[in-house]
Amino acid sequence: MRASGGPTLSLRHLLILLTAIGLLPLATLGVWNLHAASEYRQREQERSMLDLARALSSAVDAELDGTVATLSSMARSPTLAAGNIRGFYDIAVQQAHSQDEWLSVILADADGHMLFRTNAPYGAAPAPVADPASLQQVLALRRPVVGRIARGKGGTLAVPVRIPVSDGAGRLYALTAVVRPDRIVRVIERQRTPVGSVIGVIDASGALVARSRHKAIGERPSPSLVQLMQTGGPENVGRTTTLEGDDVVTAYTRLSHYGWTVAIGAPPAPLRAGFVSGFALYGAAIALSLAVCIALASWLAARIVRGIERLERGAAALGAGAPVAIAPSRIREMQRIGQALEATARQRNAHEDERSRLLVSLKEALERQEEALGEARSAGRAKDEFLAVLGHELRNPLSPIVASLDLMDMRDEPAGRRERTIMRRQVSHLKRLVDDLLDVSRIASGKLQVDLRPLDLAELARQTVAALPDQPIGLQAPAALWVDGDESRLAQVLNNLLSNAARFGSSATRVTLEAVDGSAHLRVEDNGVGMEADLLARVFEPFYQAPQPLARHTGGLGLGLAIVRRIVELHGGRVAARSAGPGRGSCFEVVLPLAEAPAAPAAPERAPDSRRLRVLLVDDNEDAAATGAALLGQLGHEVRTAYTAGQALAAAREFHPEVAILDIGLPDMDGYGLAAILRRTGTPGLRLVALTGYGQKTDVERARAAGFDLHLTKPAGLEDLQRALQTAAPA
Repeated sequence: MRASGGPTLSLRHLLILLTAIGLLPLATLGVWNLHAASEYRQREQERSMLDLARALSSAVDAELDGTVATLSSMARSPTLAAGNIRGFYDIAVQQAHSQDEWLSVILADADGHMLFRTNAPYGAAPAPVADPASLQQVLALRRPVVGRIARGKGGTLAVPVRIPVSDGAGRLYALTAVVRPDRIVRVIERQRTPVGSVIGVIDASGALVARSRHKAIGERPSPSLVQLMQTGGPENVGRTTTLEGDDVVTAYTRLSHYGWTVAIGAPPAPLRAGFVSGFALYGAAIALSLAVCIALASWLAARIVRGIERLERGAAALGAGAPVAIAPSRIREMQRIGQALEATARQRNAHEDERSRLLVSLKEALERQEEALGEARSAGRAKDEFLAVLGHELRNPLSPIVASLDLMDMRDEPAGRRERTIMRRQVSHLKRLVDDLLDVSRIASGKLQVDLRPLDLAELARQTVAALPDQPIGLQAPAALWVDGDESRLAQVLNNLLSNAARFGSSATRVTLEAVDGSAHLRVEDNGVGMEADLLARVFEPFYQAPQPLARHTGGLGLGLAIVRRIVELHGGRVAARSAGPGRGSCFEVVLPLAEAPAAPAAPERAPDSRRLRVLLVDDNEDAAATGAALLGQLGHEVRTAYTAGQALAAAREFHPEVAILDIGLPDMDGYGLAAILRRTGTPGLRLVALTGYGQKTDVERARAAGFDLHLTKPAGLEDLQRALQTAAPA
């Protein structure tokens, strides 16, 4: 934007000049007129409000005087003069019933003891005096006294009006009428006050007796009104704030001979109405001033308007993305705004170019990210499928090996005991590696789950240690220690820790279980190779292992401790490792929250079925089928084998099996379909058992849905097969 020739003027100076020319004479005349009218109206309203407060105070006194007169009339009763309190009670009851606003009539003796109250039978136990101060006052001063508003035993707000009375014998009494404030409220409601006004009647204690807005009866008035009454004398006018938060002008008077106060608050808005009357005084001056202002300011306004229109067109062009060109102006501020708009347009163009490049880059990055996510999902599915197949293929050859070892153990040939022990140890090690590999895959995908039930952790520790007779393990545990846990998973935790101790050179492993501060602490301590500080920091990471020689005599995949940590975390616990250093052993501590012991002991497991059963064993691995059949035969059962679903159906029609143990991965039909056919056409009550290398949670659920009574994962040992033959066992 090019600078214009000649001097420039500040927009602020132009506006000040225009305002001074147009408004100075009007403002001077208007302020004077409005001030005079406002002062006059304010004085008039304050005087009127104070008069109204005095009149209302007189009306309230008249109402109270009426009550005092009624009580005085009762006191002149001959019954009371004769000292007949019981007869006077009947008169008081009639009088209380005849007065709509009276709650009760009370008679007290000179000591302040209540003799009767009309809202209770004569002779009833006296009730606590709601306002004892006014009772003592009327007895001391011997003149009518109006007490403070109080809430009686029934929860109703009322005012005690008390007078001193005497009987014929000169005995002094206090006669009290307990009056609801409704009569005072009706006095207030009869008043004509400006819209938005509020009237309050306050007793001698400073509590609200009646209020035109029917709020806070029995409570203190607003703090601003209390302060005004404390500093303003017997009567005054001032600004206060109502309990509703409205600003009002309040007039009050305390000239009541009962010590009560009447306050009237009116909104200040009517005071501002005085400004309207002031306009009539300077209307002619407004017209003359406007004519002069228009004549002097029109040419200045035209210049400002033209400059603003140019800036408006430039701003519209900037918003539309069009080129911005603003004509020069002699007003300095407008010139600067024009220059700023042109600079903003240049920056906008540069930002638009940069944003376009960024959007293109972002789009390309998002496309690459989607491709990468798709590849990652595909890789994840492929990995899951690979691990499932890997587990199946590794477990299939293990099954005949385990069955063969069980057969050899049953024959108990002395010459092969050492070799069988070695083979079983290595098979268990291989099975554990396969399980660890599949478990770490479930951990990575978030699919590892636990089934929490009340569990005796001490008994689990004893069983686990007893199952490892070839390891030097000492156990210290209480008789019982209950937690909420998954039995198989917690057994896996302890087995992994014991296996870890054995692999790393422990010759004296010690298992300690105890309860500490509401938690179960399970410690596995060994005297093996120990750990350095950097290994301790990473010992629970998957696949991480300490540096080992090429021989890898410790074995393992580095997954056992990672699985331990995840299982413990799923139980709401924590696990930690400690070591004093290389060669000084290690200690692993598992902490789990304690649980209540179950009310009744669990039902004992059913003993294996000792009957001779007809068993159909179906497996496409002929070695597995042969060894399994031999093992079942050793157990005394009649066994038929089949390698395909077709052979299995033919054998079932001829053999009528009582138990069918089926592999899932058959060549001509999967085990799920075969199970469905056998369930429909086989022997009634046929027990179906799935024996497969697929052992994930989804496989177990699918087997149950297909009608299997039990799902076993290969390799199945002797105990598994015995459990499979328990025809009455639960599914």
